[in-house]
Parts: sequence; structure tokens; C-alpha cells
Amino acid sequence: MDSTLQATLSTLLRYQAWADADLMGLLCQPTDALDDTTRAIHHKALRLMNHIHVVDRIFIAHLSGQPHPYTATNTPDTPTPEQLSWDLADADAWLVDHTNDTTTDRLNERVNFTFTDGDTGSMTRLEMLLHLHAHGTYHRGQVSQMLKDIGWSPPRELLTRMLHTQEPGRRSALS
Repeated sequence: MDSTLQATLSTLLRYQAWADADLMGLLCQPTDALDDTTRAIHHKALRLMNHIHVVDRIFIAHLSGQPHPYTATNTPDTPTPEQLSWDLADADAWLVDHTNDTTTDRLNERVNFTFTDGDTGSMTRLEMLLHLHAHGTYHRGQVSQMLKDIGWSPPRELLTRMLHTQEPGRRSALS
């Protein structure tokens, strides 16, 4: 794969993994003392994070040529925050590894698939990976706004924050 494209795609998917873990860290805090309204919004936030995970798994199945068990873009039951954290981390790791192990030719391959509503679709592997990144970013933003609305302070989901946290030397780098 073109090294610039691979590095960019890898950065986007590492960012997704970092942002998922950061937000789930907040959602894994104890909820025993929450009032009913706050608990309901917390549950809704978990449902949305689970939706991100299910869509990731559906597209991972498409990318790997395997069937998936999903008939919808969310599950009937909501996993515990801890289980969901592990599930998201596992899917994110698969996506990062897949990106690091693929080629430009493979990324440009078109994959035909069926959506959970029965409609057919066709996307390149690159389009699928970009879709997952954009999809997760969009919904994490929704979750963050929901948490702000109940007075919680969600993590700042910024690529700059991730890069400077993971590589502190960038703060002092002058070009």
C-alpha cells in the first residue's frame, strides 16, 4: 500500500480506538447513585456506543468475507459498559491490524454485501474503513452531547489531543 495512505488510514483507525476507549472510560463509571433521568441517558449513550460496535462488526464481516449474526444495527440487549469496552477494543484492534496488513490493490477491491434491512450494497474496502471511521466519530459526538446535557464532561475527542498525548515530543517540535 502507498505508505502515506497506509499511515493516514492507520492513524484514523488508531484515533477511533483511542476515542472509543476514552469515552467508554467515562461510561464505565458506577451509575448506582444516578437519578432516573441521568440513568436513562446513560443507557441511551450505551445503546449508541453498542450501535457503533455492531456496525463495526458487520463491516468487519464484509471485509473478511464472513457471515455475521446481526439482523439489525443494534442488539436487543445492551451489554454492560465493561463488556462493551472490551468488544469495542477488540473490533478496533482488528481494524487497525487489517489496515496495517493490507495493500492498496486490496483496499481498492469492491465488495458486494447485503445490509441488515435486506438491501444490497457495494463499496471498496477503503470506503468501508472510511465509513466506519466517520460513523463512529458522528455517533461518539452524539454521545458526548448527551452527556454534556446531563452535566457530565465527556473527553475531548480531538486528533490533536491523541497525537500529543501519545507523542508528547510533538508539543516541543518546531518545524
